[in-house]
Amino acid sequence: MFTGIVQTKAEISQIRDTNGIRRLTVQAGAAHLQQLTRGASIAINGVCLTATEFDAAAGWVCFDVIAESLQKTNLGDLVVGSWVNLERSLRFGDELGGHIVSGHIQATATLSAIHRDADNVGFELSVPAELLPYIQPKGFIAVEGCSLTVGEVTAQGFSLYLIPETLQITNLGTKQVGDKLNIELDQQTVTIIRTVERLLAERFAKL
Repeated sequence: MFTGIVQTKAEISQIRDTNGIRRLTVQAGAAHLQQLTRGASIAINGVCLTATEFDAAAGWVCFDVIAESLQKTNLGDLVVGSWVNLERSLRFGDELGGHIVSGHIQATATLSAIHRDADNVGFELSVPAELLPYIQPKGFIAVEGCSLTVGEVTAQGFSLYLIPETLQITNLGTKQVGDKLNIELDQQTVTIIRTVERLLAERFAKL
């Protein structure tokens, strides 16, 4: 479980493919690997991955990524030198500054436009049509593992407005038009909408 508050952006230092598994080595920095244990969950670009090997003092950690995750997320597009968002899993007593994020990506969105106004940046993202009913104006959404507030919703997708702090701490400041971004819907919103749809369907079926 995660909060969507990215702790740092980290660099991919090595990629190795073996027997259908891709091993990513991430240079996260010693400060972000304190008290890490083998098997711990860490979100990379919003994807919940397992730390398989690490050296906390040297600041690197490895993750093994299966083919399905490579295909369904943007982890398959990473190259050495790519910047990724990193968040350690939520621990008892931690502040919940964003919203509950599972690390299970539903789809990727395409960054279709970037608008810049002084220090403010706006993103327009296109998403698969089946996701649109669950994306609500001013609702929560996780993009690249970042807990963000939806701006406007359109027939093709939605918009985001990003403050300088978000652009500096996360990898969103490095994104370009055409890039694929990982999307996780707010599960509370999904549950409410699906429950209402089911109840309405049951009621109309009795008419």
